[in-house]
Amino acid sequence: MAKIDQPENLKDMPPSMVLMQMTTGKWVSQAIYVAAKLGIADLLEQEPKSCEELAESAQVDPEALYRVLRALASVGVFSEVADRRFCLTPIAECLRTDAPGSLRALATMCGERWSWDMWGQILYSVKTGKPSFDYVHKMRPFEFLARNPEDGRLFDQAMAVFSTAENAAVIAAYDFSQFKKIVDVGAGHGRLLLSMLKASSQLEATLFDLAPVIEGARALINEAGIAERCNLISGDFFESIPPGGDAYLLKHIIHDWDDASAIKILTNCRRAMGKKARLLIIEMVIPPGNAPFPGKFLDLEMLLIGGRERMEAEYQAMFNSAGFNLTRIIPTQSPVSVIEGTPA
Repeated sequence: MAKIDQPENLKDMPPSMVLMQMTTGKWVSQAIYVAAKLGIADLLEQEPKSCEELAESAQVDPEALYRVLRALASVGVFSEVADRRFCLTPIAECLRTDAPGSLRALATMCGERWSWDMWGQILYSVKTGKPSFDYVHKMRPFEFLARNPEDGRLFDQAMAVFSTAENAAVIAAYDFSQFKKIVDVGAGHGRLLLSMLKASSQLEATLFDLAPVIEGARALINEAGIAERCNLISGDFFESIPPGGDAYLLKHIIHDWDDASAIKILTNCRRAMGKKARLLIIEMVIPPGNAPFPGKFLDLEMLLIGGRERMEAEYQAMFNSAGFNLTRIIPTQSPVSVIEGTPA
């Protein structure tokens, strides 16, 4: 059997301790969830406070809260500066609601029962190949989020954390100024296109998504003062996609679906595109080998909700099936890449 080296940060630990640390990771993540849900970092923004003060503000049991914060302080999330008094650390700052790139929504979402329960049934997905989310909740994820608006808003806030960093990296890595009109398929609230439109005064855009999502994007576009260069169209990308763009953009859309569904979306893009238009998919492309990569564990999340992250050869096969040539994959300074295609 070939010898596989441990990652550098784990090499000084015995293998049993490494595995124990990994296995008990839920202890840390759930403790962070409690702090995020209760807004503890916001309560400590101005000054250190006692556990009793924090518990009174958060309306929880002071002794139980102390035990959570003591544990988190041991891994650098908060610090106990005096007996039962806590302050923020650089890591805890990231849980403040108004911190740049705040991770509070993400930490909360990952610990909420609707998200946590599907991981409790990961073995179901491994045995059957089917999404455990559907098995637990008896509906698809986007249907669940539509029926539960508070959870839907939390999901949107959590996803925005990824978008902010990724959008800047994507714009820096790829020249979008060569296009006159971009169609964003499954645009969401259109944050990436907003960044592009602000950067290029010549660019026009079409945002295409389901009707409730498009209505949510309208306020952002009006606030940005670029409504005259944006065409908002509602519809279902499994039915048809608006024609007329010289670039078709799909950011974190294809990974939500199995191969057959993804190929259907891409085929509809192909039908809408002219011969000189380009397809631009923004996703994580999983590298081969044993090297750590965020997409490898995100792929497990996608397994549980019915999607998947893919390797280059898998994108190549999908492009071929949908009538595209995969021309190049452009990495960015974030984990995502721009996967470029042209009509075959």
